[in-house]
Amino acid sequence: MLTSSTIERSTFREAMSRFAAAVNLVTTDGPAGRRGVTVTSVCSVSDQPASLLVCLNLSSPLNARFEENGVFAVNLLGQTSEEVARVFAGEGGLDAEARFASARWVTLSTGAPVLEGALASFDCRLVDSRTVATHRVMIGEVAAVRLGEPGRSLLYRDRLYHGF
Repeated sequence: MLTSSTIERSTFREAMSRFAAAVNLVTTDGPAGRRGVTVTSVCSVSDQPASLLVCLNLSSPLNARFEENGVFAVNLLGQTSEEVARVFAGEGGLDAEARFASARWVTLSTGAPVLEGALASFDCRLVDSRTVATHRVMIGEVAAVRLGEPGRSLLYRDRLYHGF
């Protein structure tokens, strides 16, 4: 159970900006429609069964599509994918179709869009979802994995993108 925090929001956000985090593109497709967002809140839960956790901000009603479709893909971005990360973070104000037109996609098992140039992609079926504060926490069981070419990762730290 969450209680009210006495930590200043701005202080917390500044401290969190100092985390170096991998940049991911999380996508879905299905009856509710296609959706993709740039996120850093992704981590593994277990390798038996293989599962991932993703956090999505509730401020966008379109993020409900992930839960409604029941599937999602986590695409780990490489350093050369900064532009697509910016597009799916909302820079340029493009609609969903224009965002997806900015890159090349395939599908694996669930039908969620998988980015062709990703370092790795995890195609997941949603197994749990809950609201925690301002975010939807989703857990997906990995149905398929696609390994891309090895390369430098795209990271986000101090509110800037970095290659590592």
